[in-house]
Amino acid sequence: MKGARPALRYAKAVLNLAKSSNADVEVNDNMKLILDTIEASSDLRSMLKSPIIPAADKHNVLTALFGDKVNTIVKGLFTLLQDNKRMVMLEPIARQYGFIFDHYKNMQVAKVTTAVALTKELEDKIQAKIVELTGNSASIENEVNPNILGGFILRVGDVQYDASISNQFNELRKVFDNSHFIPKI
Repeated sequence: MKGARPALRYAKAVLNLAKSSNADVEVNDNMKLILDTIEASSDLRSMLKSPIIPAADKHNVLTALFGDKVNTIVKGLFTLLQDNKRMVMLEPIARQYGFIFDHYKNMQVAKVTTAVALTKELEDKIQAKIVELTGNSASIENEVNPNILGGFILRVGDVQYDASISNQFNELRKVFDNSHFIPKI
Protein backbone atom coordinates (compact mmCIF):
# COMPACT_ATOMS: atom_id res chain seq x y z
CA MET A 1 0.00 0.00 0.00
CA LYS A 2 1.53 3.25 -1.13
CA GLY A 3 2.24 5.70 1.68
CA ALA A 4 1.78 3.16 4.47
CA ARG A 5 5.23 3.69 5.99
CA PRO A 6 5.07 7.47 6.17
CA ALA A 7 1.50 7.25 7.51
CA LEU A 8 2.69 4.87 10.22
CA ARG A 9 5.53 7.22 11.15
CA TYR A 10 3.15 10.18 11.42
CA ALA A 11 0.69 8.09 13.44
CA LYS A 12 3.43 6.96 15.84
CA ALA A 13 4.58 10.54 16.31
CA VAL A 14 1.02 11.68 17.01
CA LEU A 15 0.51 8.81 19.49
CA ASN A 16 3.75 9.63 21.31
CA LEU A 17 2.76 13.28 21.55
CA ALA A 18 -0.74 12.32 22.70
CA LYS A 19 0.63 9.92 25.34
CA SER A 20 2.92 12.61 26.73
CA SER A 21 -0.08 14.95 27.00
CA ASN A 22 -2.36 12.23 28.44
CA ALA A 23 -4.70 12.80 25.48
CA ASP A 24 -4.20 9.51 23.65
CA VAL A 25 -7.82 8.38 24.11
CA GLU A 26 -9.20 11.75 23.02
CA VAL A 27 -6.92 11.81 19.96
CA ASN A 28 -8.03 8.26 19.13
CA ASP A 29 -11.66 9.41 19.19
CA ASN A 30 -10.68 12.37 16.98
CA MET A 31 -8.94 10.07 14.50
CA LYS A 32 -12.01 7.83 14.36
CA LEU A 33 -14.16 10.90 13.67
CA ILE A 34 -11.80 12.02 10.90
CA LEU A 35 -11.63 8.54 9.35
CA ASP A 36 -15.41 8.09 9.47
CA THR A 37 -15.96 11.53 7.93
CA ILE A 38 -13.48 10.93 5.10
CA GLU A 39 -14.90 7.47 4.37
CA ALA A 40 -18.44 8.85 4.33
CA SER A 41 -17.67 11.76 1.99
CA SER A 42 -16.28 11.05 -1.45
CA ASP A 43 -16.07 14.82 -2.02
CA LEU A 44 -13.80 15.28 1.00
CA ARG A 45 -11.65 12.33 -0.07
CA SER A 46 -11.35 13.74 -3.60
CA MET A 47 -10.50 17.18 -2.26
CA LEU A 48 -7.72 15.80 -0.07
CA LYS A 49 -6.27 13.76 -2.96
CA SER A 50 -6.49 16.56 -5.53
CA PRO A 51 -3.11 17.96 -6.59
CA ILE A 52 -4.85 21.06 -7.96
CA ILE A 53 -6.28 22.31 -4.66
CA PRO A 54 -3.64 24.17 -2.60
CA ALA A 55 -2.65 22.68 0.76
CA ALA A 56 -3.75 25.88 2.51
CA ASP A 57 -7.28 25.47 1.14
CA LYS A 58 -7.34 21.85 2.28
CA HIS A 59 -6.20 22.97 5.73
CA ASN A 60 -8.97 25.59 5.84
CA VAL A 61 -11.59 22.96 4.94
CA LEU A 62 -10.35 20.58 7.65
CA THR A 63 -10.28 23.41 10.21
CA ALA A 64 -13.83 24.40 9.27
CA LEU A 65 -15.02 20.77 9.46
CA PHE A 66 -13.25 19.70 12.63
CA GLY A 67 -12.26 23.01 14.26
CA ASP A 68 -13.66 22.72 17.77
CA LYS A 69 -14.30 18.96 17.58
CA VAL A 70 -10.63 17.89 17.67
CA ASN A 71 -7.71 18.18 20.06
CA THR A 72 -4.91 20.70 19.51
CA ILE A 73 -2.58 17.79 18.67
CA VAL A 74 -4.80 16.87 15.71
CA LYS A 75 -4.98 20.52 14.65
CA GLY A 76 -1.18 20.54 14.76
CA LEU A 77 -1.18 17.46 12.52
CA PHE A 78 -3.32 19.37 10.00
CA THR A 79 -0.75 22.18 9.99
CA LEU A 80 2.19 19.78 9.70
CA LEU A 81 0.57 17.98 6.77
CA GLN A 82 -0.12 21.34 5.11
CA ASP A 83 3.50 22.43 5.57
CA ASN A 84 4.81 19.13 4.17
CA LYS A 85 2.20 19.07 1.38
CA ARG A 86 0.96 15.66 2.53
CA MET A 87 -2.71 16.33 3.20
CA VAL A 88 -3.54 13.27 1.10
CA MET A 89 -2.09 11.16 3.92
CA LEU A 90 -4.64 12.21 6.54
CA GLU A 91 -6.89 9.18 5.96
CA PRO A 92 -4.08 6.57 6.15
CA ILE A 93 -2.61 8.33 9.20
CA ALA A 94 -5.97 8.20 10.99
CA ARG A 95 -6.32 4.50 10.09
CA GLN A 96 -2.76 3.68 11.25
CA TYR A 97 -3.29 5.62 14.48
CA GLY A 98 -6.26 3.40 15.27
CA PHE A 99 -4.18 0.27 14.70
CA ILE A 100 -1.23 1.33 16.82
CA PHE A 101 -3.51 2.75 19.54
CA ASP A 102 -5.31 -0.60 19.80
CA HIS A 103 -1.94 -2.36 19.98
CA TYR A 104 -0.69 0.09 22.62
CA LYS A 105 -3.81 -0.48 24.75
CA ASN A 106 -3.71 -4.27 24.10
CA MET A 107 -7.14 -4.09 22.53
CA GLN A 108 -8.34 -6.43 19.84
CA VAL A 109 -11.04 -5.72 17.32
CA ALA A 110 -13.00 -8.69 16.06
CA LYS A 111 -14.78 -8.30 12.74
CA VAL A 112 -17.81 -10.54 12.59
CA THR A 113 -19.69 -11.00 9.32
CA THR A 114 -23.20 -12.36 9.71
CA ALA A 115 -26.28 -12.73 7.53
CA VAL A 116 -28.37 -10.72 10.02
CA ALA A 117 -27.51 -8.19 12.73
CA LEU A 118 -26.08 -9.65 15.94
CA THR A 119 -28.21 -10.00 19.04
CA LYS A 120 -26.77 -9.74 22.56
CA GLU A 121 -26.98 -13.52 22.93
CA LEU A 122 -25.03 -14.09 19.71
CA GLU A 123 -22.44 -11.49 20.72
CA ASP A 124 -21.87 -13.39 23.97
CA LYS A 125 -21.39 -16.67 22.08
CA ILE A 126 -19.00 -15.02 19.62
CA GLN A 127 -17.08 -13.40 22.49
CA ALA A 128 -16.67 -16.90 24.00
CA LYS A 129 -15.34 -18.17 20.64
CA ILE A 130 -12.89 -15.23 20.48
CA VAL A 131 -11.57 -16.08 23.94
CA GLU A 132 -11.28 -19.74 22.90
CA LEU A 133 -9.32 -18.85 19.73
CA THR A 134 -7.10 -16.03 21.00
CA GLY A 135 -7.14 -16.17 24.78
CA ASN A 136 -8.36 -12.55 25.04
CA SER A 137 -11.65 -10.77 24.65
CA ALA A 138 -12.18 -8.18 21.93
CA SER A 139 -14.55 -5.46 20.86
CA ILE A 140 -16.89 -6.70 18.15
CA GLU A 141 -17.61 -4.94 14.86
CA ASN A 142 -20.56 -6.50 13.04
CA GLU A 143 -20.87 -6.47 9.25
CA VAL A 144 -24.07 -7.79 7.73
CA ASN A 145 -23.68 -9.76 4.49
CA PRO A 146 -26.70 -11.83 3.42
CA ASN A 147 -24.54 -13.77 0.93
CA ILE A 148 -23.12 -15.95 3.71
CA LEU A 149 -26.68 -17.33 4.20
CA GLY A 150 -26.21 -18.05 7.92
CA GLY A 151 -23.61 -18.62 10.61
CA PHE A 152 -20.73 -16.17 10.87
CA ILE A 153 -17.19 -15.35 9.76
CA LEU A 154 -14.93 -14.15 12.56
CA ARG A 155 -11.66 -12.28 12.00
CA VAL A 156 -9.42 -11.33 14.93
CA GLY A 157 -6.00 -10.09 13.88
CA ASP A 158 -4.62 -12.76 11.57
CA VAL A 159 -6.97 -15.48 12.82
CA GLN A 160 -10.09 -16.30 10.80
CA TYR A 161 -12.85 -18.70 11.78
CA ASP A 162 -15.44 -19.38 9.09
CA ALA A 163 -18.65 -20.94 10.40
CA SER A 164 -20.87 -19.70 7.59
CA ILE A 165 -23.41 -21.78 5.73
CA SER A 166 -21.95 -20.69 2.38
CA ASN A 167 -18.54 -22.04 3.49
CA GLN A 168 -20.11 -25.34 4.51
CA PHE A 169 -21.78 -25.57 1.08
CA ASN A 170 -18.42 -24.90 -0.58
CA GLU A 171 -16.75 -27.61 1.50
CA LEU A 172 -19.52 -30.04 0.59
CA ARG A 173 -19.11 -29.13 -3.08
CA LYS A 174 -15.38 -29.93 -2.84
CA VAL A 175 -16.15 -33.32 -1.31
CA PHE A 176 -18.54 -34.18 -4.14
CA ASP A 177 -16.15 -32.86 -6.80
CA ASN A 178 -13.28 -34.96 -5.42
CA SER A 179 -15.31 -38.10 -4.81
CA HIS A 180 -15.73 -40.96 -7.21
CA PHE A 181 -19.46 -40.91 -6.78
CA ILE A 182 -21.17 -42.26 -9.87
CA PRO A 183 -24.94 -41.88 -9.76
CA LYS A 184 -27.14 -44.71 -10.96
CA ILE A 185 -29.28 -43.83 -13.93
